Amino acid sequence: MKEYPIQKTEAQWKEELGPERYHILRGKGTERPHTGKYNLHFEKDGTYHCGACDAKLFEANSKFESGCGWPSFDESIPGAVEYIRDTTFGMIRTEILCANCGSHLGHVFDDGPTETGQRYCVNSASIDYDKN
Repeated sequence: MKEYPIQKTEAQWKEELGPERYHILRGKGTERPHTGKYNLHFEKDGTYHCGACDAKLFEANSKFESGCGWPSFDESIPGAVEYIRDTTFGMIRTEILCANCGSHLGHVFDDGPTETGQRYCVNSASIDYDKN
């Protein structure tokens, strides 16, 4: 198992995150589509941070409406996200993790509508917004 700059026991994560965030961030869960608080949040200033360790992950101006039901970004802050091959549920996808603590954020797909061609599909429960 990879060592991340932020190291905590699962008991510590459970206590700090609460049941829903723990399920998504540490248990690789997914919130229901169109239910997350950042799905239709489109501030153009600020940053989105990891809900577990507060590391900066995405600039607000990289967020776009994808219609998928989860917050979508066309790029991450360089070095902020780790990419892992995910073959669960009979699919081949790329899971995205916080590079600072290893928490699950969602998945990235090569079907984005912007010049990057990327769609980072992120659970609202895995991020926090900071206007700066």
